[in-house]
Amino acid sequence: MTVFAVVATGEMGSALAQALVEGGARVVTSLQGRSPRTAERAAAAGVEDAGSLAAAVAAADVFLSVLPPDRALGLAEEVAGALRTAGRPLLYADCNAVSPATSARAGEVVAAAGARFVDVGIIGVPPRPVLYASGEHAGDLVDLTGGALDVREIGGPAGRASALKMCYAAFTKGTTALATELLVAAHRLGVAEELQAELAHSAPDLLGIATRSVPRMPPKAYRWIGEMAEIAGTFEAVGLTPRILQGAGDVYQMVEAAGAPSGDLDDVIRSLAEAPG
Repeated sequence: MTVFAVVATGEMGSALAQALVEGGARVVTSLQGRSPRTAERAAAAGVEDAGSLAAAVAAADVFLSVLPPDRALGLAEEVAGALRTAGRPLLYADCNAVSPATSARAGEVVAAAGARFVDVGIIGVPPRPVLYASGEHAGDLVDLTGGALDVREIGGPAGRASALKMCYAAFTKGTTALATELLVAAHRLGVAEELQAELAHSAPDLLGIATRSVPRMPPKAYRWIGEMAEIAGTFEAVGLTPRILQGAGDVYQMVEAAGAPSGDLDDVIRSLAEAPG
């Protein structure tokens, strides 16, 4: 039986873990320092708490790193340290929303400790997202997950999956940020009703995107701040301006600071428009 370690068991990580458990795998994690909510998700998904990260690494054949992007490198370094002590083979899949450059650094860190590295970009939402995989060992991840996860090898060197994720997320989350900002501006300028009426008439597809995406965004905004920085760095590395996605990050910082609740579109925008500062 293949043993997977999944860190962390947040919304996405627990969904991947549950799919693996249902597919017949054993899944472990480390709940040290994690919130009660994360522990509840792990238990509901059938995940075993190995205790320490070192114990999870020592038990695992495959390690899935599923974290906010600003924690990806730190976890890779911790796993590398544990792997040197464990002294066993490990397939390490970086499934975080990071730039190709950040993914490459994570790969270098774990490869130096003896792990095989897979670059993964997750697109979609639980319970059945697509995991695009690239790099020399991407086929190993396809084989070891055995269809329990929708892993799609896209060929080429590590970094291609992260590049795909960055471009896709720039469109979806960048559009959400733009919609949020322009609707807040319209509310503060006193033309919110008129704008929505015009969008409903002349651009219903755009209004539909805002209506679907903005209300679901506030609880996730804190995670998307770092993701926008990773996308900005990705674009800058290929000679494009990073400022559009840096601005999207500023919008998500505003949302996080405001503590805006989920709700319908009007509720969310009103809360942000009326927030101090």
